[in-house]
Amino acid sequence: MNWSTSFKAAAISSAISLGVSAGSAHAEKLGFPEKEELRFGFIKLTDMAPLAIAYENRYFEDEGLYVSVEAQANWKVLLDGVIDGQLDGAHMLAGQPLAATMGYGTKANIVTPFSMDLNGNAITVSNDVWAQVKPKLPMDADGKPEHPIKADALKPVVDKMKNEGKPFKMGMVFPVSTHNYELRYWLAAGGIHPGYYAPHKGDTSGQLQAEALLSVTPPPQMPATLEAGTINGYCVGEPWNQQAVFKGIGVPVITDYEIWKNNPEKVFGMTEAFIEKYPNTAVRVTRALIRAAMWLDENNNANRAKAVKILSQPQYVGADYDVIANSMTGTFEYEKGDKRQVPDFNVFFRYNATYPYYSDAIWYLTQMRRWGQIAEDKPDDWYKDLAKKVYRTDIYTKAAKSLIEDGLAKAEDFPDFASETGFKPVQTEFIDGVSYDGSKPNAYIDSFKIGLKTGDKL
Repeated sequence: MNWSTSFKAAAISSAISLGVSAGSAHAEKLGFPEKEELRFGFIKLTDMAPLAIAYENRYFEDEGLYVSVEAQANWKVLLDGVIDGQLDGAHMLAGQPLAATMGYGTKANIVTPFSMDLNGNAITVSNDVWAQVKPKLPMDADGKPEHPIKADALKPVVDKMKNEGKPFKMGMVFPVSTHNYELRYWLAAGGIHPGYYAPHKGDTSGQLQAEALLSVTPPPQMPATLEAGTINGYCVGEPWNQQAVFKGIGVPVITDYEIWKNNPEKVFGMTEAFIEKYPNTAVRVTRALIRAAMWLDENNNANRAKAVKILSQPQYVGADYDVIANSMTGTFEYEKGDKRQVPDFNVFFRYNATYPYYSDAIWYLTQMRRWGQIAEDKPDDWYKDLAKKVYRTDIYTKAAKSLIEDGLAKAEDFPDFASETGFKPVQTEFIDGVSYDGSKPNAYIDSFKIGLKTGDKL
């Protein structure tokens, strides 16, 4: 055995020892990890923070896990890495496990036992677009635009460009990303059609009948693409909206918190085969991530400055400390100098942020149907069954209960597992005033003015 192999073996042995003494007083009851060496992937966004913190605070080691955390080029490369086994798990778009499991794009059974965060995205427009929108906005007593800014304010700009024969283009990060659905939701609420997908006809552009043309741009490339004039705006996670402010190339007009208060964002995804083969490992990974999320939110975000310092390192997000801090520490800057308190812009643990609610999964599926990614009607039970297959509340519950037993977490900080159904109460805090009941997906889909409805097929 060479020195590096011996060092790695010693590290694993040490980690397992830590797992018994520090991380799990009930190690034998919980079960030792079947696979100790793990590779996890992520995209350079601030909401990968639970992975970075679980690594840096040695929560993975506490679970007897020897983990490497590696940035990936884009969401497709990341997903392919999990599917082919190069990665054991990854920071994922919430729509990715759902889309893969139902066979939209790549077919693979991907599951999630852990929701990584709430909120965290925004929509930014170019300086030119902002110059046309701002003069018509109502202003507050300080002479600053009143928020939230609805897409109604953007519609005259879109219509003007259309009359001039120019397309209005916006970037989002992936066809099944939260960003795509949030951008579409905001546009449609303002009377701007974001276009349909027709995969059964071989059209995956998402631009059929569109008044605003949406296309994919990787998150770190958003500011440069906007500056080049290739797109007129974009929806992305941080720090790439604040980067536009710092560079003076664009203005964030709305956060996703204002589109849908406390909306679910990323998830941690693994293959179904992985969790079946390594069930104890899956629970222990989930324990480490829950602890990281708790640390990120504890004492009213007291640890956020430390988190920003970690995330600013090149192996993680790699953006300037000040750019990341602009949103991670409870503020958000819209137009340059218009910095406002938004304490819940990034939420990692409070409001049961880490619990993988079935109703969250179903919301994404309703938007897939609304915009044609699901080409035909499905009964309500189809949505519920798919949500339950992908969102593994059983793994999360086992992890959380064991943390409570070990004295590492408090029962009151989690859902009441004895009565939890996986469905949130009816949610009403959307920008268009439409209510969402996850138990009635088809009724929800049919409630929108713009979008496919029961019986519709392109």
